[in-house]
Amino acid sequence: MIKFTKMHGLGNDYVYIDTTSKTGQKIEDASALAKFVSDRHFGIGSDGLILICDSELADFKMRMFNYDGSEAEMCGNGIRCVGKFVYDKGLTQKEEVTIETLAGIKTLKLNIENGKVSTVRVDMGEPILAPEKIPVISEEDIVKNLKITALDREFKFTCVSMGNPHAITIVDNVKDFNLEKYGPVLECDKHFPKRANIEFIELVDKNKIKMRVWERGAGETLACGTGACASAVACNINGYIEKQTTVELLGGDLQIEWNNDNHIYMTGPATTVFEGSIEY
Repeated sequence: MIKFTKMHGLGNDYVYIDTTSKTGQKIEDASALAKFVSDRHFGIGSDGLILICDSELADFKMRMFNYDGSEAEMCGNGIRCVGKFVYDKGLTQKEEVTIETLAGIKTLKLNIENGKVSTVRVDMGEPILAPEKIPVISEEDIVKNLKITALDREFKFTCVSMGNPHAITIVDNVKDFNLEKYGPVLECDKHFPKRANIEFIELVDKNKIKMRVWERGAGETLACGTGACASAVACNINGYIEKQTTVELLGGDLQIEWNNDNHIYMTGPATTVFEGSIEY
C-alpha cells in the first residue's frame, strides 16, 4: 500500500509520494508507477509523479516523472508543491528550504497563512542561454532566431534552459492557437537532442504575457513554472517585456522576476487536492 497526496500548482497536477526515511516507503519502478498514477481513467489522474526523497546535499530531494514515465530535470509548479508538502506535513519547520533536483539545488521561501503554506517564492537559478547546454542545435551564441518548419507553418524560436530545455515563440492569439497540431511535432524536432518544452506566447504589454505550453512528455498542461521563467527571459532578451512580469497561464498567474543577481524568481500558489493510498 502506497500513501500519496494529489497536489497542483495552477492546475499543473502531480501525485506526490513521500519516500523519505520517516515513512519507509520505497518505489521500485518510478517510471512505471508514473504512467499508472497519471492515467486519468484507470489511475489517479495527473500530469506525472513527484517523489519526495532524503538528500545529502539539501533539506530534501525531488524526483519528477512525466505522464509518459520519463524523468525530467525540474518542475517549477511541482517544486512549489514540494515546499508546501514538507511544511504542512511537519517534515520541516523551516520557512526557507532547499530542494535538490536534477537541475541543481533550489531555494524556496514559504509564505505561511494560518499555519499552512499558501504561496512559494522559488529561486530558480540563472537562465542558461548557451545552445550546447540547453541543448539545441544552432550556430547562434544566444538562440533568438531559430526557424523551424512544422507541417504547414514556420516558427521562430528563442531557446532557454531553466535546467530543462524550452523553445519559445510568439503567436498573435494564444487562446485560438492550434497547440495540439503543432506541439508534438515541434517537441521532437531534430534541433532538440533531448526534445523540448514548447511555449507559445501572446504579448500583452511590457509587464504581462499570456502563455500556453506543450510539455515534453506530457502534452499541454494548465501551467509550467520553468516554462514561465524561460518565456519571461526569452521575451526580455528580445526587448518585448521588462524584467518583472506576470505570466498568465490557463491555470492562473505566476509572478516572474529576473533580478540583478541574474537569478530568476518565481512566485505562485501551491494547493493540496486530496490524499489516499493505492495498491501497486
